[in-house]
Amino acid sequence: MEARHRVMSLLLVLVIGCCAWGCRPGAAQVPVPARTDGFVYGGKAPALGETVVVEAYFDPVCPDSRDAWPELKKAVEHYASRVTVVVHLFPLPYHSNAFISCRSIHAVNKINPSFVYPLLERFFKYQIIIDQEGYYNQPTYGKTRATVDAEVAKNLVAPVIGEANLAAYKAGFNDSKSDQATRISFKAPKKL
Repeated sequence: MEARHRVMSLLLVLVIGCCAWGCRPGAAQVPVPARTDGFVYGGKAPALGETVVVEAYFDPVCPDSRDAWPELKKAVEHYASRVTVVVHLFPLPYHSNAFISCRSIHAVNKINPSFVYPLLERFFKYQIIIDQEGYYNQPTYGKTRATVDAEVAKNLVAPVIGEANLAAYKAGFNDSKSDQATRISFKAPKKL
């Protein structure tokens, strides 16, 4: 009887210990990026309080992001030096190729930050050119991930960065840093 009591006590301590370990603060959280992410539109980031900062979360293959982008650009042009736009890439899980498109933009940013917005706009434009849907879901359902990656590199990335930079793009696309940036960068806490 006493041996059974000890076994039950030991099991209870083990269960409580496992629960306590699993419930510790931060156990289920995603790592926080080393720096705040985002791509400043039209130049360098302003000093704190210098301008009103508008932070936009865009998915390059999302029709709603595509439709919002021209209006946001008009607002930036209208308010000029009083507003700064920072775009954060946000790959939506229900857009089949969102992760690929966001990772592509992070990869070209490593090559040259001036490629970011031309590529983002090319993703938006490409949605309109090909059956209104480009790389947005259904047209790519029968394709492998490798095929879509290759098509994105050839049809969207190469015209922006040039054939000479394609090897650097592919290396950056397969780099774990671009993977991490795509997965967690938009989750960084924002200071208000």
